[in-house]
Amino acid sequence: MYLELYLVAIDFMILEGDNLDKLFPSVNFHVAGLKIGGKQGFVLIFSLLVLPTTWFRSLNALAYVSLGGIFASIVLIASVTWVGAFDGVGFHEKGVLLNWAGIPTAMSLYSFCFSGHAVFPMIYTGMSDRKKFPTVLLSCFIVCTLGYGLMGVVGYLMFGKSLRSQVTLNLPTRNWSSSIAIYTTLINPFTKFALLVTPIAEAIEDSLHVGKNKAVSVTIRTALVVSTTIVALSVPFFAYAVALTGSFLSGTATMLLPCACYLKIRSRTCRKLGFEQVVCLGIIVVGVGVVVVGTCSSLKQIVQSL
Repeated sequence: MYLELYLVAIDFMILEGDNLDKLFPSVNFHVAGLKIGGKQGFVLIFSLLVLPTTWFRSLNALAYVSLGGIFASIVLIASVTWVGAFDGVGFHEKGVLLNWAGIPTAMSLYSFCFSGHAVFPMIYTGMSDRKKFPTVLLSCFIVCTLGYGLMGVVGYLMFGKSLRSQVTLNLPTRNWSSSIAIYTTLINPFTKFALLVTPIAEAIEDSLHVGKNKAVSVTIRTALVVSTTIVALSVPFFAYAVALTGSFLSGTATMLLPCACYLKIRSRTCRKLGFEQVVCLGIIVVGVGVVVVGTCSSLKQIVQSL
């Protein structure tokens, strides 16, 4: 689960580089005689800006930062919909109803979208009223499903087969609504990056027994940001990186392990095969397919793009 969070953090850095390069396509950076491409330079700038947020040790402080991400997501969906409805793009594109070749990537992306389980324990322990955790979890998944579904349908109706891995890369930059959508996309990773890195950092600190040493804690979190930046610069393929994360890690953490653990616990108290056990077995079968097929497909696409 920590590796999953680590790769999601890398995906966020690639996302930032792609969208900033979309806004400023002709920008290059010159540092100490070295020429750095626009996308790579923007990834480096984002890592420097997000670094201080990873030093927060209090979940309360991170909660306020993450709240900005919620508002940014709402503004993003509204802006993209506005571009389609009022800025001349429209919702007229048509495509193939079922594209079998895209199923492995699609399943991997769905797994990625509904992952985040590694953060749940930290959120649970940080709540003042932990009895509300199931309600909070259910509400979050409902809101996420509506948001993902709306953005997916709207994006495909707007751009059809030409839709890129990030819908903001398709938007015309001349419109103010498009600019708002792209800028809010930039805000989202900034507000969530620390929430991804914190569980990894705390696990490392606990294993080394240095949780109370602030200097060591800052060093560990800085090292995590540096390492994610290096990987993001090495593999700048957002869609394929997300698909790999979703299939290999998110599928395992969200579909296989929970069901397997539940079946193991139930086997001690109930030997009969009930409805819940059948559903869990079905999810495991689907999960194995997603993990195997999605991982192979993602790795193949990454290798071909290098």
